[in-house]
Amino acid sequence: MAISNEILGLVSQIHDSLRARGETLSTAESLTAGGLSYALTIVPGASDVFLGATTAYRPDIKVSHLSVEEGTIAEHTVVSEDVAIQMGRGANKSFGSTWAIATTGVAGPGPADGSEAGRVFVAFVGPTTQVMELSLSGEREVVRNATIASAIASFARILRQRDKD
Repeated sequence: MAISNEILGLVSQIHDSLRARGETLSTAESLTAGGLSYALTIVPGASDVFLGATTAYRPDIKVSHLSVEEGTIAEHTVVSEDVAIQMGRGANKSFGSTWAIATTGVAGPGPADGSEAGRVFVAFVGPTTQVMELSLSGEREVVRNATIASAIASFARILRQRDKD
């Protein structure tokens, strides 16, 4: 996976902001399959703020490793805002991080869990919780890379806003 200079700059901003606040970060990934963690740790000094990651590709792993409730999956499917939030909470608890970014969705090529390819939820769970829903198009790798870039850009924006407050 190639990381653009723009994303590298945003990752550096994220690290600087977290470091200045004494905060930490973890990830809980499904469709991004560790790609988000890779992007967040590509800059030197990442270990100052990045604690760890769980790649939970299957629903049973989301339940056993991230404490996602089976009832939530049954009611909403794994491609949902509720599951993304629970994944993030599970990562926070597991790693003891201030923040977690969780990704869940369908990379494609076809639909899964009743959702079309490109439907994605990204949760930012920490002192505040926010979720974004993405509707992406393109090949599997395009959807994954767009999710990673969107997650990083959005988290950098969340932290910049907190720094202003």
